[in-house]
Amino acid sequence: MNDDIISYSSEKKGIVTSKNTSDDLFSEIVSLRPTSFKEYIGQNDTVETLKIAIQAAKMRNESLEHILLHGPPGLGKTTISHIIADEMEKNLIVTSGPALEKGGDLIGILTNLGDGDIFFIDEIHRIPKIVEEFLYPAMEDFVIDFIFDKGIHARSHRYRLKQFVLVGATTRVGLLSSPLRDRFGIFRTLDFYSIEQLVIIIKRSADILNTIISENGASELAKRSRGTPRIANRLLKRVRDYSQVKSHGNVTRQSVQASLELEGIDSLGLTSLDRHYLKTIIDFYMGGPVGIEAIAATLQEETDTLVDVVEPFLLKMGMVLRTSSGRKASQKAYQHLKLKT
Repeated sequence: MNDDIISYSSEKKGIVTSKNTSDDLFSEIVSLRPTSFKEYIGQNDTVETLKIAIQAAKMRNESLEHILLHGPPGLGKTTISHIIADEMEKNLIVTSGPALEKGGDLIGILTNLGDGDIFFIDEIHRIPKIVEEFLYPAMEDFVIDFIFDKGIHARSHRYRLKQFVLVGATTRVGLLSSPLRDRFGIFRTLDFYSIEQLVIIIKRSADILNTIISENGASELAKRSRGTPRIANRLLKRVRDYSQVKSHGNVTRQSVQASLELEGIDSLGLTSLDRHYLKTIIDFYMGGPVGIEAIAATLQEETDTLVDVVEPFLLKMGMVLRTSSGRKASQKAYQHLKLKT
């Protein structure tokens, strides 16, 4: 009898076997992430540093040093961690700081890591302090100390870990404690992308999505993407939907403008929240300076949302100034909103 287990479905006419078929290997989710440094666009200095470190580690048959990536959301920190794991031909284990609530959560992951495995922690600055202290000996000496029992019966046991590589990603590096930050061997900051780089990313993503986009359409979309690949890819999908319904599937400058106008995104990529943030400083606080807590209370938004999502791009664009006494709207903000100073 054939070893394959074959059964027939009454709802779907086909054969189910125990072996993988071409349909099983096909991903239902189309990923726009690059899978190698050759496909990765931008962050040239960071990529070159990592390529050298990876090549040197392979030549010595060693693991990489621990890596800390810092920068605003959506610039490719998670993507880089996937590429590092692929380049090193090692497993990637992904978690986030808020998910590690107890020491046992972290210990369970660390004790199951293999030699050279890549352990990626997103938003590493949000790890609880009591959990973070388990990382110190794990990163430096690749050991964990367990305490059994309590009082006079307490005893310690040291468990030796495999030599793993910790890749940490954070949007707020200043919140990392010095003992943790100093244990990373490679520390790189990711910056916003230029319009030219975003055009290349948008064209690549359009090809993957089987979408036709004009040069002017890609350029217009890049200008409104806040220098961030994640936002560019998200907006591309919205523009694709609009163009498919309104302009026969072809993404042009006109369809980009019309689509993003519906999304509330203006010519510089500012969202309605960005504009409300600026108008709050100008209208309620006479242009500033004003504290971030006061702005958050007026907008009824979380302070972290404004600091991590709204402010980085506005600061880069020169529309907001951070002073010792608070935030202040710049002349450029007045001009963009067409308001008088």
